[in-house]
Amino acid sequence: MLNQKLQLKLSQKLSPQQIQLMKLIQLSTLEFEEKIKNEIEENPALERGVEDLDTNNELDNKEENFNENEIDVDSYLSEDDTPSYELSYYNPNDSSNKEIPVSGGISFHQFLDNQAKNLMLDKADKPIADFIIGSIDESGYVRRNIDDLIDDIAFTQNLIVEKEKVELILKKIQQLDPPGVGARSLKECLRLQLNRKDKNKKSIFNALKIIENEFELFSGKKYKKLIERLGISDIELKESINEISKLNPKPGGSISSEVQNNTIIPDFILTLEDGNLIVEINRRNSPELKLSNSYKEILKGYKDDPNKKKSQNEAIQFIKQKLDSAKWFIEAIEQRQTTLFVTINALIDFQKDYFLTGEEKLLKPMILKDIAKKVDMDISTISRVANSKYIDTPYGIKLLKSYFSEGMKNIEGEDISTIEIKKILKEIIDNENKNKPLADLELSKRLIDAGYKVARRTIAKYREQMDIPVARLRKEL
Repeated sequence: MLNQKLQLKLSQKLSPQQIQLMKLIQLSTLEFEEKIKNEIEENPALERGVEDLDTNNELDNKEENFNENEIDVDSYLSEDDTPSYELSYYNPNDSSNKEIPVSGGISFHQFLDNQAKNLMLDKADKPIADFIIGSIDESGYVRRNIDDLIDDIAFTQNLIVEKEKVELILKKIQQLDPPGVGARSLKECLRLQLNRKDKNKKSIFNALKIIENEFELFSGKKYKKLIERLGISDIELKESINEISKLNPKPGGSISSEVQNNTIIPDFILTLEDGNLIVEINRRNSPELKLSNSYKEILKGYKDDPNKKKSQNEAIQFIKQKLDSAKWFIEAIEQRQTTLFVTINALIDFQKDYFLTGEEKLLKPMILKDIAKKVDMDISTISRVANSKYIDTPYGIKLLKSYFSEGMKNIEGEDISTIEIKKILKEIIDNENKNKPLADLELSKRLIDAGYKVARRTIAKYREQMDIPVARLRKEL
């Protein structure tokens, strides 16, 4: 019996130019600058400057036709070709070239390595210490147990070490700055920091006892039991908890944040003049590029040469490919700018009431589909713009993504943004009695009283999104 099967397979294919455009759209301004610099370095047919319009016709391909091989968009987009260096192409006198200064320095692990040189380790111990330091995450913790470290050292360093040796070296590493680095748990991290303080001070002494002996009660904020167990007063407990609150639960984070590139260059600049909203694209986003005149002259010379040689064909084909690539890149930049401009204008028009006043209560519920429909573009395109672009407004520099939210109706039946609800929820929590913080059910009742019908389950979701703990963990003495 002959089995026949009809299989329908759908796949999305895009040309290299289309893929190039999508990748350019999703880049931030700084990444875009880096991309341009990289492209100029890789393609000698691309230069900075204004194009001579009367020479464009010299690029007409009369002898060879180059086919565009369509490729799978997903496999292309998975490639990470964004350069890691910074492009400094901008006019420093241009007010539209806005940025927040970048902080610099060495990496967190380099910081630890530099200190480790002063630990006076034996030659045989140094590779073990290097491995342990390399195992410390960006928060400053060693997340793996000693046995796993021993196995990895044996596998990667070809060294057989005793557990006691690894623990001894780890203790030496825990002496490095920042205090608490190399800890294997939050409890150990806090204890390491407290051990560096004056333990003759009563509040520090009690804080150490709390962390070492009563950590579960402390983390659960069961203060009455802590007072009973330690035999101290309310004031003494409050002083000790105050000491603990000053400690850093992520010691590596303080160093990592200092050395990260925290530059924010707004992609759009919004100004309010005489009640009118004016938006422009940051000029760092639109450099002037042109095709290389020297390459075009070579191509023109070949075209006008009556004695063409076959040996020249390979070189000429190379030049044509580079010029075509440059043309595609310039066109992609132009399309990128158009896409950005159309999208940002649609967003501002949608949220006009908010941008005129800066009042978050005026933010309308807005999803990607709303803007995509407004500009007649695909939702994925709007997503690429929103996820990586910043706008400089009179109310601060904001990520475009932050303006998108789901919506719900208030008691009067009016559409309101979840951003507004979260803001009010935070205000209620900030103003609550910290001795008796409000449970989610009570928070829900407070919002209902304010005119917002929000279920307890939704309150819990919003609270988690804003990184606000449950009532029990918000309790203070």
